[in-house]
Amino acid sequence: QVQLVESGGGSVQAGGSLTLSCAASGLTFSSYAMGWFRQAPGKEREFVGAISRSGGGTRYADSVKGRFTISRENAKNTVYLQMNSLKPEDTAVYYCAAGPSYFSARYNYWGQGTQVTVSS
Repeated sequence: QVQLVESGGGSVQAGGSLTLSCAASGLTFSSYAMGWFRQAPGKEREFVGAISRSGGGTRYADSVKGRFTISRENAKNTVYLQMNSLKPEDTAVYYCAAGPSYFSARYNYWGQGTQVTVSS
């Protein structure tokens, strides 16, 4: 049974930082690209960023480029989302997902999400 479990969410003031983690089990982690998505209240889920299976490639949504960094530790089956210079508009539930390619829009497995709240 595949499980993706996000952690590290919380409340922070604008300009602050948070690091989210996503621990994977039940799959060969290094065989999957990993993505981060978010969904704010009343809005559709949106892509945040993704990282290749090896960690050598990353891509980001324009809205977070230069502020967020994705990394992974395949030995720990974990992917991270480092979020700096947080803005109130970053408030959302953040989800990690596993898929075949970090350039693909298709993801096979999803976590349950972790809430991030940024206050002004």
